[in-house]
Order: sequence, then C-alpha cells, then structure tokens
Amino acid sequence: MKKIMTTLFSSVLALSLVACGTADGNNNDETASGDGNTNDVNNNNDAVEEDYPDELVMGFVPSQDSANIADTIAPLAERLEAELGIPVTGRVMTNYTATVEAMGNNQVQIGFLPPLGYVLATERYDHIEAVLKSIRHGSSTYKAQYTVRADSDIESLEDLEGKIWALADLTSTSGYLFPAAQMMNEFGFESEQDLHSFFGNIMTVGGHDNALITVLEGDADVATTFDDARTSITDDYPEAMEELRVLGYTDEIPNDTISLTTNLPQSLFDRIIEVFLSFNDDEEMLEIMDNVYNWTGIDTATDSDYDIIRSTYEALPQD
Repeated sequence: MKKIMTTLFSSVLALSLVACGTADGNNNDETASGDGNTNDVNNNNDAVEEDYPDELVMGFVPSQDSANIADTIAPLAERLEAELGIPVTGRVMTNYTATVEAMGNNQVQIGFLPPLGYVLATERYDHIEAVLKSIRHGSSTYKAQYTVRADSDIESLEDLEGKIWALADLTSTSGYLFPAAQMMNEFGFESEQDLHSFFGNIMTVGGHDNALITVLEGDADVATTFDDARTSITDDYPEAMEELRVLGYTDEIPNDTISLTTNLPQSLFDRIIEVFLSFNDDEEMLEIMDNVYNWTGIDTATDSDYDIIRSTYEALPQD
C-alpha cells in the first residue's frame, strides 16, 4: 500500500496545482483603541494585513463528475468571500493526491479531503489539520458499498474472483481502502498483490459515479463506493436504483473532512471554522453542500477521529 501511495504522490501533475501568494490582505475591520494615535492604528492594521493571503483557494477532489462539482461550488466560494472579506476561489483538482500536494505547497488553504486522503496528507506534511467533518443524514460516519448489476449472478464476495472491479481511485477510502482491507482479512491474502490477482482486472475510473456507470453499462462487475452513491447518477440514469444491486457493506468509516493549512493567521483560521459551522442554520448553504458532496450538515473534527483510518491503512499486508 505505501509503495502505491508513494508512486501516486510523486506523479502529481503540476498543472493541477494553483498559485496563491501572501501579501497585503483586505481585512480592514480592525478598530482603533488606546490613545487614538492614527499612525499606531495604521501600523497595527498593516501588521494584521501582511499576514493575510490575497486569496483563499478551496480544493475539491473529484468524487463525482468534475464538471458537476465545478458548477455547484461557485455559490459556496461567493458566500465564503462575503463572510471572510477575502477573495475565495474553488478549484476541482485532478485527483486526491493533487489536492494534498497543493495544500502541502500552500497553494490550497481549504481542502475537502476524504479520510484516507487526509491521513496521507498528515503523513507527508505537518501543516494540514482536519477541523470539520461532514454529516450525512444525521451521521458522522458512513460505509463503503459493493454494487453489482441486479441481474448479476454475484451473490457474495467470494463470487468476485476473476471479476472486474471498478473504483474511483486507489486513495479513496470507500472506493479502495476499506473494501481492500475487508477482503484481505476475509480471504487471508498476504499482500495487496494477492488481492489484485484475485480479480480479473481493477479499473480506476476517477469518480464514484463513474464506477457505478461502468458496472451499469456492463464494463465492470462490481463497484465500490460510498453508500448509497447510486442516487448521484439517477438524473442521468433513472434506472440505476433498479438495475444496480447492493452486494454488501464494510465497517463504519469517519466522514470526509474540511482541512485547513495551519500556517493561516489564527484569527482567519478560527473565522473559517465559524463560517462553515454557521451553514448548519442556513438552508441555502446546506443545499449547496448537499449538491457538492451530499453533506446534510457540518460538525467539528479532530485529528484523532481518523485514527481508525491510520490503523486500517497500517494493517494492510505490505508487498
């Protein structure tokens, strides 16, 4: 597993990264105090402004169609910009790894990272911290789901031998990590190579929606996604709920993160958290978050919430 992840990180495309510098900011909300010396007030404001970036960049991973995400994040960026008083840009990155690399290089300050992506980010960089996590339908955890065609003769995980497995990305928690760990444990595989050899082929298709479509169209036998990702494709494939069948689930997984780079000024760092949490009382923003990633709420998070991801990752037999 670690060899796979190292290769993925080293092959990130430079074009997927976004530039973001730090210079004079737009925070003019500081008020005068003390003896009213204008020069002192200006100097204090300048000191604050020098620490603020010219722009905040949000990085999103393509868990579903990138064009759909790009269309839905614009209102979120606009709202954050209005609340924070700093220009905010949302970028859909090439993949999970590109988002992590952009945060590591301070080119993305707000990252919507999946659980495994976050854990890998903290292994590689020491200035990325999960501060918030998603709520979906009242829960801060979810499961990975195995999906096959309804007319398939696959009835158990054992029946997957020799079949074609479609998944979003090898760094996807629900697409790969938890299903891989479950199957390796259940079948007693000694390495990931044994797991990969169990299947006829493994296809990485760039999104949970794409994985399901690949199965629906008969080009793969099983897809692993978050539950229930079928609802994300019903607009284009209304037959999906009937023609795709859930084979099974993994154990519970902590939900996705909103992670920040810790080299932001503390006042801005805290304000970003405050603004996101305020969306819980704003139906319009909750609808936007639901459209982006099927989030129905936002909760606070700590790094230790993702220890189960670390232990699952570390427990995978190494090649």
